[in-house]
Amino acid sequence: MELRPILSTLLRHRTAAALIVMEIALSCAILCNALFLVSERVESMLLPSGIAEDALLSIQMGGGVARLDADARSREDLALLGRLPGVASVTVTNQLPFSRTIGSNNAFSLSPDQAGPTIDAAMYNAGERFLDTLGLHLVGGRDFLPEEYQDGSTLFGLQDLGSVRSAVIVSAEAAARLFPQDDPIGRTIYMSQIPLTIVGVVDALARPSLVNADSRRSVIFPIRLNPDNGGVYVLRAADPGAHAALLASATSALERADPGRPVLEAQSYRQLRADFFAEDRDMAGLMLLVCGLLLLVTALGIVGLASFWVQQRTKQIGIRRALGATRHQILLYFQTENFLLTSMGIVLGMLLAFALNQLLMAHYALPRLPPGYLPVGALLLWGIGQLAVYWPARRAASIPPAVATRSI
Repeated sequence: MELRPILSTLLRHRTAAALIVMEIALSCAILCNALFLVSERVESMLLPSGIAEDALLSIQMGGGVARLDADARSREDLALLGRLPGVASVTVTNQLPFSRTIGSNNAFSLSPDQAGPTIDAAMYNAGERFLDTLGLHLVGGRDFLPEEYQDGSTLFGLQDLGSVRSAVIVSAEAAARLFPQDDPIGRTIYMSQIPLTIVGVVDALARPSLVNADSRRSVIFPIRLNPDNGGVYVLRAADPGAHAALLASATSALERADPGRPVLEAQSYRQLRADFFAEDRDMAGLMLLVCGLLLLVTALGIVGLASFWVQQRTKQIGIRRALGATRHQILLYFQTENFLLTSMGIVLGMLLAFALNQLLMAHYALPRLPPGYLPVGALLLWGIGQLAVYWPARRAASIPPAVATRSI
C-alpha cells in the first residue's frame, strides 16, 4: 500500500485529521490511567486476609447495664457461644482484617532507645483460641500459653507499663522486616519501652485497614478484652453454609443472657469484607464504565469521520475502481489511513497519559503509571479504530465504478 496518496489526502483534510488525532490522544491518556486505577482497586480487593474468611462470624455487643466484672461477663459470653450447636470455636479480639476502621496500630523497634521504629504494624489483642478460631497457621514457634494471657481491663489500668513484659506472635511479613536474616523466635522487640518476646510466627494476618502499604505486618498480643473495652466476639462456624441461622442463634442467646445489652452488629466476615471494599468495587465499576463510554465515543468519532470521507471521495473511489483497484485495496486504503491517524493519536496520548499521571501523583498521592499500561491502551485503541472504520470502508469498497464516477 502506497502511503504517499494517504498522507497527501490527510494533509488536504488536516483539520478533520487533527480533530480525530486529538480525540484518540485524549482517549489514550484517560484510558491508560483509568485502567491503572481499576487494577489498583482490584489488587486491593484481592488481598488475602490470612484468616478463614468463609467460616467466621463477628458479634459486637453494646455496654448495656454496667457491671463491676466485665471480664467475668465476657468469659460467660464466650462459654455460652462455644456451647451453641454449629460453633466450632470462639474467641474475642479487638479487630479483624479489613474491618472498616483505621484499627489499632503501633510502632515496633529492635531496641528501647532506637531513633526510629523498624516497623509499623497492626496490634491484635487476642483471647484464647484466637489462632484456631481465625484459622491462622503457625510457621514457627508456638501458640500462647494459658498463663501468658492478661485481662485488658487490668493491663490498661496500670499507670506504669515499664515493668510489663509480654509474649507476642508476629506475622511472617513483620518477622521478615524485623529480622530479615535471623530466626525471630525468642528475640525481643520493643513497643516504646515495653519489651516483647516473639514466641510464634503465623504465615499471614492482614491489617484492619489499608492506610499503610505494608498490609500484612501484624503483631498479636495475648490480651483478653471484653465488650466494654472494645472486644468483639468471633465465632468459627462448623458449617460455613449456615451463617444466617448461627448468627440468629448466637445473638438470641446473648440477648437472653443479659437483656440490658444490645447487639450492635452481627455479621459474617464475608459481609464485613464486602462492606470494606464496597467503595473500591464501585470505583472500579465506574472507571470501567468510563472506559467503555470513552471507547464508544472514540469509535463513533472514527465512524463519523470515515463515513464523511467516503461520501466526499465517492468520485475518487470510483476512478480508482475503474482503473482496476479491487474492493480489498479500497478497504485496505481506509484501514491504513485510520491506522496512521490512530498511531499519531496514540503517540501523543502516551505523552498525555504520563502528564495526567504526574498530576494525579501530585494531588492524589497515586503511584506512578507503569509503562505496561501504555501498550494495553494502544492495542485497545488500534482495535477499536480498525473495527470502527471497517463498515464505512466496506461501504466505500462496494460502490460500483459506474455509480461512483457519475457527475455529482
